[in-house]
Amino acid sequence: MPTDSPERPIKLMIVDDHAVVRDGLKAVFAMADDLLVIAEAGNSTEALSRLRDCPPDGAPDVVLMDVGMKGGESGIDLTARLLDEDPERVVLMLSMHDGTEIAQRALRAGARGYVLKDSPSSEILHAIRTVYAGGTFLSPAMAARLFRGPSARPLLSDREQHVLSFLGQGLASKQIANTLNLSVRTVESHRQNIRRKLNLAGQAELIKYAVENAARTGG
Repeated sequence: MPTDSPERPIKLMIVDDHAVVRDGLKAVFAMADDLLVIAEAGNSTEALSRLRDCPPDGAPDVVLMDVGMKGGESGIDLTARLLDEDPERVVLMLSMHDGTEIAQRALRAGARGYVLKDSPSSEILHAIRTVYAGGTFLSPAMAARLFRGPSARPLLSDREQHVLSFLGQGLASKQIANTLNLSVRTVESHRQNIRRKLNLAGQAELIKYAVENAARTGG
């Protein structure tokens, strides 16, 4: 991954129900020339309002999302909603919970990464830059527990699993969009995300994987 700073700062939004956590993160990010906090929210309602108020060219590049929040949806539920509305949105979970079950739920909801709040600031900064560049990030200890064993596979979100299943059945993007009540653009974004997560080079490899996966699971 390139280490050079982007031409413009990476725009961040922090969603956490503790003001002291948001203030601490802002202090850390203020020392990085390539990061800029443009919005913050203390719960899901505020987060949705802030995002909807953002002009198209002023939306955050990365949303830092707490898992457990008071006064509305959890961070995982909010992530699923945001990614269902816009699959290209980049969400990085920043959590105090180090359990694999919660991390798996977050990744299935569509989060691009999961980093612990007590991680060194350098690790959090690296996580932000990694997901912004199109990669996936997990705290090293979490990754070791999540992907232990030879059969471990990248986790697709529930919506991505649905799209993959329909691809395996031979449906085109327009047919999948009609079936799932989505736009064709949204389905195409899901296809791109599946390719990225599974490291598939092109559409032919994606279709081949989808068909083989359907055969393995009896779909």
